[in-house]
Amino acid sequence: MDIFRTKSVEQSIRDTEAPEHQLRKRLTAVDLTVFGIGVIVGTGIFVLTGQVARDVAGPAVAVSFIVAGVVCGLAALCYAEFASTIPVAGSAYTFSFATLGEFPAWVIGWDLILELALAAAVVSVGWSGYFASLLASLGLELPASIAGEDPVVNVPAVVIVAVLTAVLVAGIKLSSRVNLILVITKVAVVLLVIFAGLFFINGANYTPFIPDPISTPRVEGLQAPLVQVLFGIQPVAFGVIGIFSAAAIVFFAFIGFDIVATAAEETIEPQRDVPRGIIGSLAICTLLYVAVSLVVVGMQKYSSLSEAAPLSDAFISVGQAWLATIISVGAIAGLTTVVLVLLLGQARVLFAMCRDGLLPRQLAVVHPTFGTPARLTVLIGVVTMALAGFVSFGELAELVNIGTLFAFVVVSLGVIILRRTRPDLPRGFRTPLVPVLPILSVLACVYLMLNLPVQTWLRFVVWMLIGIVLYFAYGYRHSRTAAPWRASEE
Repeated sequence: MDIFRTKSVEQSIRDTEAPEHQLRKRLTAVDLTVFGIGVIVGTGIFVLTGQVARDVAGPAVAVSFIVAGVVCGLAALCYAEFASTIPVAGSAYTFSFATLGEFPAWVIGWDLILELALAAAVVSVGWSGYFASLLASLGLELPASIAGEDPVVNVPAVVIVAVLTAVLVAGIKLSSRVNLILVITKVAVVLLVIFAGLFFINGANYTPFIPDPISTPRVEGLQAPLVQVLFGIQPVAFGVIGIFSAAAIVFFAFIGFDIVATAAEETIEPQRDVPRGIIGSLAICTLLYVAVSLVVVGMQKYSSLSEAAPLSDAFISVGQAWLATIISVGAIAGLTTVVLVLLLGQARVLFAMCRDGLLPRQLAVVHPTFGTPARLTVLIGVVTMALAGFVSFGELAELVNIGTLFAFVVVSLGVIILRRTRPDLPRGFRTPLVPVLPILSVLACVYLMLNLPVQTWLRFVVWMLIGIVLYFAYGYRHSRTAAPWRASEE
């Protein structure tokens, strides 16, 4: 069984030209940068900042954001080269198919399905919480059965996914315009938090900047970072180890720049604009994250930070409750764009997999009017609504981190492989210091993966095993790479 058969770059590009599977090119570098900011600035900045500072890193959470940003930056340079060389929907899945072969590509695609679908559902539930809180502050209390801590059906989460699914079906340009409006809103709120918060910083809150390491229930048993278990280290929070453990968690806050690569096929000049969108959005968001984390831990002692709404509660703690409402509005706008772009990325990855025959090819038909993969978008929307409405996630969100880091490892290795196997390919952007930089990217990603809890690894392995069974039961036998003639029959 030739499960490592590759799909040439030229064939990948030819597949984008088939009329029934051709996406419309509407996006520019500005659109891509805004998409990146739209998906990156969300849950991490409005929620994780306080949670991780309080439980794992203390005021040094700003350093954790820098570590996570550097790791993402290394991977971003590798993504930029691939996206400018193979401007095709699918991101890491497509890149892997061209370098490592069909089975590794399937594994990455299956991994991305986990990352994007789960992330979209988790964030939509967070959106519901902020939305219900805002309505309550206006005197409109939603029943606990539809929007409480443990609702029967999380109706606001279902509704927001339905609305954004309709926007995505209606066209990529409309999606980018909606995203732009919401991104401007939330970035304005983030800047307000930074500059207003500067007036309420208490220098004493920064001491100690790196709290002494301690053992807490947060890092016991299966919740302990894998690296500490493997090397027999006493699981601890805080200290230098806590900074890196926190980096593995706040990594969730950076997820999204890789989704920019999934829109390469819909970009007018992908060789030039996709690298700009990837690197630009990541750089802007890293600066915002570090600034916000420094301000928040300066306003309120890290041990007193709120888990649910650290930004707004920090302003309440200094007597500025009016700013809490504005922050809630920014959080709603922020989380809306995150869900929008995650659904977009999910649709494009599945579109590429269906077009290759690894999943039902009939789903990869483009709508004749809107020029979008409407069938897939609606299917993904329905599944996400079901997850957001009925499933309780808890720590499953950490699966998103391990899935993303795994994809980064494969893409970084792929850059080295493609440089050797196809040095002749025109590259709109070239990753510097190959192979040193991609190797550093692999090592950094693997290290962060090892800092994730043992239970996250166990769940990830189970998901991958399910994917392997599905590949051999369906994907291998229907692959167009194995039998290109199937395209004409279908």
